[in-house]
Amino acid sequence: MSSTTGQVIKCKAAVAWEAGKPLVIEEVEVAPPQANEVRMKILFTALCHTDVYFWEAKGQTPLFPRIFGHEAGGIVESVGEGVTELKPGDHVLPCFTGECGDCHHCKSEESNMCDLLRINTERGVMLNDGKTRFSKNGQPIYHFVGTSTFSEYTVVHVGCIAKINPAAPLDKVCVLSCGISTGMGAALNVAKPKKGQSVAVFGLGAVGLAACEGARMAGAGRIIGIDLHSGRFEEAKKFGVTEFVNPKDHDKPIQEVIAEMTDGGVDRALECTGSIQAMISAFECVHDGWGVAVLVGVPSKDDSFQTHPVNFLNERTLKGTFFGNYKPRTDIPSVVEKYMNKELELEKFITHSVPFSEINKAFDYMLKGQSIRCIIRMDA
Repeated sequence: MSSTTGQVIKCKAAVAWEAGKPLVIEEVEVAPPQANEVRMKILFTALCHTDVYFWEAKGQTPLFPRIFGHEAGGIVESVGEGVTELKPGDHVLPCFTGECGDCHHCKSEESNMCDLLRINTERGVMLNDGKTRFSKNGQPIYHFVGTSTFSEYTVVHVGCIAKINPAAPLDKVCVLSCGISTGMGAALNVAKPKKGQSVAVFGLGAVGLAACEGARMAGAGRIIGIDLHSGRFEEAKKFGVTEFVNPKDHDKPIQEVIAEMTDGGVDRALECTGSIQAMISAFECVHDGWGVAVLVGVPSKDDSFQTHPVNFLNERTLKGTFFGNYKPRTDIPSVVEKYMNKELELEKFITHSVPFSEINKAFDYMLKGQSIRCIIRMDA
């Protein structure tokens, strides 16, 4: 048993005291896990665009002080009452969404949208008692999406933790706990391109590139990348992209351009930007009769879009996905095995690495569009 079991741990965390201001490395107190909770030591974490969005506090209720971070890998330090499936020393990935195992969604083979533990960006406390496990000098510090991985130790609900192969390198597979699984799963589990089919991917950020990687793994014949930044094409080739289209280079709707390139439309399309116009284009660029478009990007809360109903009557299908349709505890361990078996390449997603003391550099890289994923080394 760990010497820290049942005790408050003092450790370093990167605290966001107010919106848009650099994170501050502080010594914080992390309370022991309560029932159905796990306290884990974070070894590696990565910065995702969602962290930046809520740190900037644009378009949602600000909640500060807060510890962000939700893509990470680490080791279980101690477990709370009722936790039987995990023990100290287990290698784990915390996830921003969960799997309670008991609700209708968890019992359905078709859904991963757990009633109890699905993502909640507004909540800054633990479900068990409505309180935080983080504090500094008695002041509570709020959690973020139930993970808060920008801390050397964090407390997470057991349903949001995937136990993985201890041989898997945590500095690589940590990126599977959010964006990469989201994009790759959207391709493999939802769009499901058949071998040799054509796939269009709108947006070549981390999630879009992961969708390209999923299409490559599925054996797609043509992967067309669509992005407003032509400089992204060269990098995208590593992820299987065979052709690139910049909508700014054309004076007609991009769906028409793609239809002309593909003799009537692509077999599958994935929208990974959250742009309403891109969503319309993704749906309208798939082939009638069998085309499937999948929405992955998150729109603004007041957005809506229009398309003619005849597009559906002509046998096009529009689908949405959340976290690539992966159930965190059930499915993420097998995604890690895809990496271990060399089916999935993760190194090409990781463009930068910084020590924890320089975490604000990771924000700079992302805001300047220089990084796909930046790994933050907690022990450095």
